Amino acid sequence: MTLRGVRGLLWMDDARQGLSGALDGSVLLPGDAGYDDARTVWNAIVDRRPRLIVRCASVRDVVTAIRTARERDLEIGIRCGGHSAAGHAVPDGGLMIDLTPLQAVRVDPARRRAFVQGGALLRALDQATQQYGLAVTAGNVSHTGVGGLTLGGGMGWLARQAGLACDNVASFEVVTAAGDVLRASAREHPDLYWALRGGGGNFGVVTEFEFRLHDIGTAALSVEIDFPFEQAVTALRGWRDLSEAAPREATFTAGIGGGAVTLGYVWVGNPRQGEALLPGVRALGRPSAERVVPMSYLELQTRDDVLDGHARRRYSKGHYFRELTDEVIDAIVAVTEIGPFAPGVGLQAYGGAIGDVPEDDSAFSHRRTAFEFGASTGWTDPAEDEERIGTARCYAGTLEPLASGVYVNVLGDEGAAGVRRAYSAAKLARLTAVKDTYDPQNVFHLNQNIRPTRVG
Repeated sequence: MTLRGVRGLLWMDDARQGLSGALDGSVLLPGDAGYDDARTVWNAIVDRRPRLIVRCASVRDVVTAIRTARERDLEIGIRCGGHSAAGHAVPDGGLMIDLTPLQAVRVDPARRRAFVQGGALLRALDQATQQYGLAVTAGNVSHTGVGGLTLGGGMGWLARQAGLACDNVASFEVVTAAGDVLRASAREHPDLYWALRGGGGNFGVVTEFEFRLHDIGTAALSVEIDFPFEQAVTALRGWRDLSEAAPREATFTAGIGGGAVTLGYVWVGNPRQGEALLPGVRALGRPSAERVVPMSYLELQTRDDVLDGHARRRYSKGHYFRELTDEVIDAIVAVTEIGPFAPGVGLQAYGGAIGDVPEDDSAFSHRRTAFEFGASTGWTDPAEDEERIGTARCYAGTLEPLASGVYVNVLGDEGAAGVRRAYSAAKLARLTAVKDTYDPQNVFHLNQNIRPTRVG
């Protein structure tokens, strides 16, 4: 073994001994049981090796981890659900703050509040709140982390009724780059509270979210109707028009792939009321198949889960459209025939309560979006990486001139150009000012980064 290797082993042993007595949780080093599981995230392209992983079981542990990383000049990655396509949670040679031991959810049904620790997954939040017929907007995949979803905005099936996840946060408990533990709300550190609602993980490690809950019951309805691909343009135009007049309980969805276009909606509420929209969707063309499924809200929240998700390589691109014009629909349909590695295409309606919130109320941007577009591809053979990624980029690039922006949570490797698409110039300036206050040295930079003024 080289002298450098010996020094590395001595350093890691010193780190373990120095941290272990100061933690309620534990430390994982390369070679330890559980290390590889802890560094594995949803996108199998990401194969990085942190120098150490601190599995935080308390707020004190998070403070200790941040201070240790800064003392030893280590990059910090923050893991909750690990769904960042870019793998920001896994710092190569750095320190991973693993929040997954902090997964408790406490519900106060009388006050309609949920107190959610920073490492909880959406399934834990949904299961806890649905015991009382309550819920808050959460994403569509139950193994997503509450933290990453909420800090970037938080779109889900309840957003048109109740607003985004970030719109429903009453307060955050945050550990800053200086190791201070703060409470951010409309009254305490209101600048930080504004930035955390859509600005991502740029400003600290959130160890607890306080959510306002909504009485939505426990029932839902999923409607998916397939039409032959040659009817895609006409059917999508009609589907768009139906969506514009739909009640807020309905979130219209569309997908293109496999030689067909699938149009429909998700209804959160009484399924019988939701079925009133069915005839309109059926009349969009000549359906080849349909799936009309009443289900519980908990079933809805898990139906898109991917059991082998952590074994697949992934790449995706997204856009916001303020209007789904005929030109946009024509372009979306045309580029779906891009080749054998064409990504799957999806559209999801916005509007409703999302647009009720004033644009300047939070860092989240593009509240006048009508539809979100996503193109995603998944595969297992590394030899396909270049062609898969290139095809998805080509597809999205064709549509970008027609788009109005992008959801920060779907950004991957776009860097500063992507951040500029996610926020207006005015919001970027305001976010930079908050970054200057709470993280002037850009300690938290493994994210869709808001760079502080004095960091080049």
